[in-house]
Amino acid sequence: MPEPASSKELPANLLTDPVMIEACRARDFRRVFQLVKARAGIHPSMVARRCDLTPSRVGEVIAGRRQLQHMDVIERISDGLRIPGHMLGLARRPWETPQNPVVTPREQVEARDTVNEQMAAALSGANVDSILTLAADQELSPSALDALHSSITDYWRRDDQHGGETLRPALIGQLRYVVDLLKEQRPAPIRNGLHSIAAELARLTGWTHFDARQYNQARAYFSEALGLAKAVGDRQFMANVLACMSLQATYQDRPGDALALVTAALDQTRAAPGTTPRVLAMLSMREAFAHAALGNHSATHTAISEAHTHFDRIGSGDPDPPWVTYFDEPKLVVDTGIAHGRLGEASLAEPLIADALRREHQSNHRGRAFHAFWLARTQLQRGKLDEACLTAMDALASATTVSSRRVVGHLHEFHQQLEPYRREPAAVAFAARLREALPRQVSGSPRP
Repeated sequence: MPEPASSKELPANLLTDPVMIEACRARDFRRVFQLVKARAGIHPSMVARRCDLTPSRVGEVIAGRRQLQHMDVIERISDGLRIPGHMLGLARRPWETPQNPVVTPREQVEARDTVNEQMAAALSGANVDSILTLAADQELSPSALDALHSSITDYWRRDDQHGGETLRPALIGQLRYVVDLLKEQRPAPIRNGLHSIAAELARLTGWTHFDARQYNQARAYFSEALGLAKAVGDRQFMANVLACMSLQATYQDRPGDALALVTAALDQTRAAPGTTPRVLAMLSMREAFAHAALGNHSATHTAISEAHTHFDRIGSGDPDPPWVTYFDEPKLVVDTGIAHGRLGEASLAEPLIADALRREHQSNHRGRAFHAFWLARTQLQRGKLDEACLTAMDALASATTVSSRRVVGHLHEFHQQLEPYRREPAAVAFAARLREALPRQVSGSPRP
């Protein structure tokens, strides 16, 4: 006998419990399942039925012998247990109703509810959407694939300019759309193209989570991108995803993991025919970051040298993958400076970062904020307090135009580095401007 609809909802006090919120944020389903059993009376067998899982699989999760990372499974858990999508890093689920936490007068509430009801009535339901999707023409042409690739290029551009927080729901929706298309039989060229598009969408979604410092979600999407690229043998893209995971490991203070991941990326390119010098230059620079995080000066310098050697071999006719074209000369120069900065070699780092920052495109707000932070940090290391604070002001100005918790975390870190100079006028001015522009503190350290 089906359960009453009301029994599907979790208690409000459970969904607002900080322990539950943190468990969902970390996608710690062992803890989630334990909480719904203790607080909502939903036993493992019922969890299995609701989420379309086997009871043994649920039991393994609760026992700590299995982790759930596949996005389809996470979506089924969200839907089956009625956990709002945002708590698990997902887009709003079809069953969720719009919520507005702002308290308004009764008349305004009633008026808003009327508008919401009218909007809801004008839109088809989720089930109807699914039916219409099935009924739609599912034939794909090469031009349709080109259109999907173009949308990805536009997503990256907007991510650079504004951050990825508001893009993420659209990215996840388009990723699921492409994955659904892969369920149909397709000619090999179309199917391979869809795999490549899905892999890039998964990587970009992972990147938006990484930039928001939501590292567990980022890793899940990066892993999904890796699997999609592996399905069609795209070793260069697999290397690209592994390089992203390596960069994230440096932020999580896992330099050994960072080096292992980028080494695996380089191994993939060695097995991939036609790997371009630009791809090798980018990967060598990520290797330099990993060595610098380990404090290995000689290995860092060797990797930097290899990156420049590969970059010098770039030709105008090279068949570079679209995802690596961002790695131009200013990016090579600024990354070289950052690698030296990670080693504490401020005198080498400062002129390189300053030169690249002058040449960087004005619309790349996040990149400019990030690189200005590194310039300020190296200037502070060299004892140039006033100059460092002015540069940090520039970083702050760029940071206020883009949604990036990673950049905000760096700026708060710089503020902490000013502690020995907290009474100096330049430090006082920066602290005041920081409080004004970014009043909300970011917990933890971004581990640059």
